[in-house]
Amino acid sequence: MKKLTTIVVEDERLPRLSLLAKLEEFGHTIEVVDACDNYDSARLSILRHRPALLFLDIQLQGRDSLHLLEELRPTMPLPYVIFTTAYSDRNYLMSAIKLSAVDYLLKPIDKGELAHAIAKAAARAAAEAAALQPALPEKFSFKSLNGKLFVAPADIAYIKANGNYSAVHTFHGKDLVLESLLALEQRLPAGTFARVDRSTIVNLPRVYRLNHQQHSCILLSPDGQEQRLELSKNGIDKLLELLA
Repeated sequence: MKKLTTIVVEDERLPRLSLLAKLEEFGHTIEVVDACDNYDSARLSILRHRPALLFLDIQLQGRDSLHLLEELRPTMPLPYVIFTTAYSDRNYLMSAIKLSAVDYLLKPIDKGELAHAIAKAAARAAAEAAALQPALPEKFSFKSLNGKLFVAPADIAYIKANGNYSAVHTFHGKDLVLESLLALEQRLPAGTFARVDRSTIVNLPRVYRLNHQQHSCILLSPDGQEQRLELSKNGIDKLLELLA
């Protein structure tokens, strides 16, 4: 899953720097694109960056951050919000929940609670992304030399161009199909299968390990069988980009 672009909104300097320092440990999950210290700069930054995740102080120099979200709501989909506050305010918490807040952290922010909140935001983002993906068929059908080939999506490791045809590499073998790589690229669901270079389509959920120096990757079947794939440098770079 791609990193969650993140903005930190905190009007006090030391708590803001402290939170930013703690967030550096979560660079594999989030990417902090800005940090704001007041209501107006936060509004402009959120509209500009359209972040996936927002750390939002409840009070911004005397202004209510819930009003900021209400102001943004008509103009853009609201990001996932993790509220931060020095006080436990149940009424405010209930209002935050109505705005689909992911979590509510008390200052000084505990690293364990921070990790839990970020994990909740990432899980929610992953679930919503998965819900947008079209359901995969039980099996794909391909034109073969003597009729039809039927393969379950999870059994496909990758597909290689073979002249005007293509070779479907499963975790059990290889079959030639009478379709070009371009035709297969247009037919297979883009969220699951991606063309990473001129001659290769990869089943992204099956990628297990990448070796950038050797320009190769290991694909893993649901039952633990490995398949090694050598790629061009551009192919590895593209795969890294897709899986970041």
